[in-house]
Parts: sequence; structure tokens; C-alpha cells
Amino acid sequence: MKKETFVTKEQLEEIVKEYPTPFHLYDEKGIRENIKALREAFAWNNGYKEYFAVKATPNPFLIKMLHECGCGTDCSSMAELVLSDACDIRGEDVMFSSNETPAEEYKKAAELGAIINLDDFTHIDFLEQTIGKIPETISMRYNPGGIFEVCNGIMDNPGEAKYGVTKEQLFEGYKILKEKGAKRFGLHSFLASNTVTNEYYPALARTLFELVVEIKETLGIEISFVNLSGGVGIAYHPDQTANDIAAIGRLVHQAYDEVLVPAGLGDVSIFTELGRFVMGPYGCLVTRAVHEKHIYKEYIGVDACAANLMRPAMYGAYHHITVMGKEDAPCDHKYDIVGALCENNDKFAIDRMLPEIEKGDLLVIHDTGAHGFAMGYNYNGRLWSAELLLQEDGTAKLIRRAQTIADYFATFDCFEEFQGKLQ
Repeated sequence: MKKETFVTKEQLEEIVKEYPTPFHLYDEKGIRENIKALREAFAWNNGYKEYFAVKATPNPFLIKMLHECGCGTDCSSMAELVLSDACDIRGEDVMFSSNETPAEEYKKAAELGAIINLDDFTHIDFLEQTIGKIPETISMRYNPGGIFEVCNGIMDNPGEAKYGVTKEQLFEGYKILKEKGAKRFGLHSFLASNTVTNEYYPALARTLFELVVEIKETLGIEISFVNLSGGVGIAYHPDQTANDIAAIGRLVHQAYDEVLVPAGLGDVSIFTELGRFVMGPYGCLVTRAVHEKHIYKEYIGVDACAANLMRPAMYGAYHHITVMGKEDAPCDHKYDIVGALCENNDKFAIDRMLPEIEKGDLLVIHDTGAHGFAMGYNYNGRLWSAELLLQEDGTAKLIRRAQTIADYFATFDCFEEFQGKLQ
């Protein structure tokens, strides 16, 4: 099977006249259409809201665009809270889910009026001591432990995850929070990452809905919202079948009607935090072939590196590659596609069958819209690339300039002997 690019070779040739490679490029039309489909899939729930995971793609232009489409923000750090605030996203449009949280971050979340989602039982007292009270609206993150599986196999291993609280801690936590003045409660859980199956979200939802009923029956506390978090993934490989968000929405609705409605809990709101699903397929890393090397293997060196896209080096993750202008050419050459870092894992592809690549060819590395640019780093002094938005009219807009050498050395400005020299 073949993955299609959302940008043409002709468009890229125009873009690179102004913006040199490498750069991350995002598809405005695709993002807007995908958000619309997500909201339609859960339109049956009156309180539904998508809290976009800022960690996935922390760019204010994109965050504001998603907010225009009805999304809130899921934040997990001070910088993400500040970014949300700068985009005029505050109050219950912000979900703050962090772990090992510093006091100043809880203070900032409270200042914004964000919904705070507690990751640990001991944070109840810590939060109260930090901000002077327990907010009237509060959420807790649940970890059931063990292995989480659905009928088509094991999804993940929550028992090895550092996140969330046990069932016993959850029930005790709600009791304490109510005694301390909380009036509106949420339940959050994240049990698997990047699942490519329509069954994960409905299975998670049913687990949490049954827990909501038990909480009501045991504690007399009614949960106001269930946050299904992230975990709905994307088809990185062309042979994978993408998730059907409409089908997922229908199956969650079915579980809702079968579990919550009979228990008199038919007004529970559903929240999601689908950073990867929302943005992943609608971003790509554009790079150019600059070298070829013929030793024990055939190598193509590109001007991007793992500092621009960490996932293949860090996880061995697959990202599809299109050689622009050669989409219909036979894939009869075996290459490692590599960057310039002094690390042997700086490879975007290993033994990948591709069309013959010549120096100067533009390559599109697919599905970098989430956890692509965001995971960048500066090892070897490699600089972060620009981010561009392919607008609906087909033109490109710069939404983050490329990092410069001066940016890289800016934190040495406290040393007078280096001032003016590190440029």
C-alpha cells in the first residue's frame, strides 16, 4: 500500500525557495477536517470536549487553531500552562494532568482556573498546602495495575506505569476530597499508547463507567466527567488500517448507554486528550538528500537528523518516507536513511526499500505532526528546525522560525567573556 502526502512536489519546490530544509510542515485543512470528525463522533454526549495534549505539538498557532475548533488544552508542565494562557485558553478549557508536580505548577494551574487532575494520593494534601484549599472541581487519575487487554490482545501493562492511583486510593481520595470541599469530581485514566484498534477506547470507557457506578453506589459520589485521555493511535505503517473515529464514538456511546444510563448517570460528560490522533498524520518532516555513501550498506545522508525527529532513534519507530516526484517509481533500492549526529542510531529508516534517491531529492517523512518537533533536542549543537503551516489556500506560513546559533548559545549570556563571540 502507498501513503499519500498532503503536499505536492511542486508546492514543496516553491516553499524551499524561501524556507530551507529541514522543516516540519503541518496541514491546516487536514487538521480542521479531523477535529470536525472527532467532535461529530462524540456529539451524542452533551458535555463532550477534546483537550488537545499540548506536549504533542506545542505551537501557539496550532493551539489557537484547535481552540477555534472547540478544543481545550491538556497541560502537564509550567511551560504548557504558560502557552495555554498566552493563547487565551484558561478556566475549565484547561486540564492539568502532571506527575511529580512542583508546587509552582499547581499554583499556576489554580491561577488559570484549570481542572486539576491528581496523579497521586499524596498530592491531595500537597495541593491543599500549596494553594490553600481543594478546588471545587477536581479529578483523579486511576491505574488499575496488571495487564490491560481487549479481545484482540494485550494493549499495555499499566502495572509497570508510574501514573495514577490504585482503586483503594481512588475511593479513599474521593472521600477526602469531598470532606475538604470538592463538589464536582472527574475520573481520568490512560492505559495504553498508540493503539490501532477500534476496541481500545470502548473497552477503557466500559471499565471506567463501571467504576463510576461503583463509586456512586459505595460512596454516594457522582462523577461529573470521565476523561478517556489519549491512546487512540495512528497508522504509521501503510499496511495498517487506521482507526475509525466514528465507530469508536458509537462503541463508547453503546457502553455509556449500557452502563451509566441505567444507573441514573446519563449526564456524565466525556473528555478526550487525543494529541497523536488529532495532529499526527497532518505533519511531516521535509528533508533533502545531501550525500550518498557506499560501504557495507547503502546510505543516503539527509540534512535532518534525530534531533529533528527522535522517535525512530529512540523507539525504533517506523515513519514512512516518500521520495517526492518518485511516488510511482519502483522501490528497488535498499537504503539506510541517516542524519549527521555522532550516534549510530541516527537513522530514519534501516534497510528500507525505496526508489533510487539522488542528491538533491526532497524526502517527506510522514506522520510527524505529534511528538515530532516537540521531542527535538540539541545534541551535537544541531539546531531545531522551522515549523510551517500549509494553509487551506495552498500557501505556507512560518509558525516557528528555525533556531539560530545565537539562540543555542543565548544561555551563556551570564558569562561576560563570551558575550559577542558566540554568534
